[in-house]
Amino acid sequence: MANTFQAALDTIPEDLVCLSDYASYAKNHMSHAVYEYIVGGGADELTLRRNRSKLDDITIHPRVLIDCTQGGTQIEILGETWRHPMMLAPVAFQQLVHPEGEIATAQAASILETGMMVSTLSTVSLEKIAEELESPKWFQLYFQQSRDFSLSLVRRAEAAGYTKLVVTIDAPLHGIRNRAQRAKFVLPEGVEAVNLVDRPHLPSAAFDPSQSIVLQGMMSETPTWDDIEWLKANTALPIILKGILSPADAVKAVAMGIEGIVVSNHGGRTLDCVPAAIEALPHIRKAVGKDYTLLFDGGIERGTDVFKALALGANAVLIGRPQVYALAVAGALGVGHMLRILREELEVAMALAGTPTIDSIGVDSLWNY
Repeated sequence: MANTFQAALDTIPEDLVCLSDYASYAKNHMSHAVYEYIVGGGADELTLRRNRSKLDDITIHPRVLIDCTQGGTQIEILGETWRHPMMLAPVAFQQLVHPEGEIATAQAASILETGMMVSTLSTVSLEKIAEELESPKWFQLYFQQSRDFSLSLVRRAEAAGYTKLVVTIDAPLHGIRNRAQRAKFVLPEGVEAVNLVDRPHLPSAAFDPSQSIVLQGMMSETPTWDDIEWLKANTALPIILKGILSPADAVKAVAMGIEGIVVSNHGGRTLDCVPAAIEALPHIRKAVGKDYTLLFDGGIERGTDVFKALALGANAVLIGRPQVYALAVAGALGVGHMLRILREELEVAMALAGTPTIDSIGVDSLWNY
């Protein structure tokens, strides 16, 4: 695609010291339309802003004179050892911002010992990304209209060595994204979801104009709980459901034998006017019990954000937009630097709060809970 913006840097500027700096720099390293597509949320972006404001409202309750010299950030998640409680969220179309796309992100993730959820909508094949990943690799699935094709994606992920299957369930169709509409965003030539190139063409269904184009049209082929049951019966991979805000849905997932949940509102990009993910997190933790695996996705930009999510019940967090900003600014180097910043910020927060281990971070580590 035409390069109308600055190429990725090969060194990190001295004034780039936190994740918000990457967000600021990123504007100059991608087109305006791409930037608006990535940074934007749904409709009036109330939920997008709420994700940030509700995290900011939480304050930490530090304890002093604690020996932290034997501390660390290593955790166990569903039988895997993680160097720290962070993973890269599934982000689509990464070649929008860097020619190496997901390959560069995977290289950085491996060096920084950070797991990566690989998107169905990646611009590099899921097999090539898997070859680059030495850290935990999970595959994110968007159900396709054809069950057979959905299952073929799962079989490819199994064969490529992915260890978990993350099914996104909160985006059966796009939300209203006015910011991207105003910017006239479209995928540029040469950027595509390569995992879907062999997707079978499905004939257009006859549509009664008296019916809803959304409810009877777009939603007629979207997955339901029955599809999740079908998927469980057809793969041995542990399944994680991404995009739950309701405790009732969380309880249903547990009852079905789903191994984990990602508490998320899709980065504020689907339905607007829903709770911040951090608001839903403690309610879902209470509903599923203390031992169930919960991941958190929703506005993480600081090590203190990670700390707050862990305190409210998350086992680990996902990093979304910041990985794209860092990739645009400095490729694999940027993603690695971004992850190192976040890891060090978390360790500083733990030390200064008097919580030397992940297990020592709890609700009593927060002031106003």
